[in-house]
Amino acid sequence: MKKSLVLFAAVMMAMTGMAEVTYMTTEMFKKNIFDYTVEKEWKYTGKKPCVIDFYTTWCGPCKRLAPIMDELSNTYKGKVVFYKADTEKERELAYVFQISSIPQVLYIPKTGKPILLKGLYPKEEIVKIIDEQLLGKGKK
Repeated sequence: MKKSLVLFAAVMMAMTGMAEVTYMTTEMFKKNIFDYTVEKEWKYTGKKPCVIDFYTTWCGPCKRLAPIMDELSNTYKGKVVFYKADTEKERELAYVFQISSIPQVLYIPKTGKPILLKGLYPKEEIVKIIDEQLLGKGKK
């Protein structure tokens, strides 16, 4: 029953043009974001800025953040890519970023250094970070 609901939601999102948050694996991170096993100096390899939500399934604040990230992935569709990484499954990735508490969100601009923030921020703050730090809105 649960699998059919997930499939139904994915089909509905595809049909309505809604964006979705993509599950990030460690290998996917190395391929699409930055391969820290090869490079020592940060250089983002993605085409668009991205946001990675580090979470676990049992975390209350993570559960409150998830629908916000889903909504923002729709709001910023085509401009910002949204990912989520389960720290219990993607232990290497969590270790690389020294994720010791959750939620933590990594904001990666197209150029420049990523920003890692701990805790559950209000939606308005997340929007401000994305607009200013990832999309450069409001900067002169």
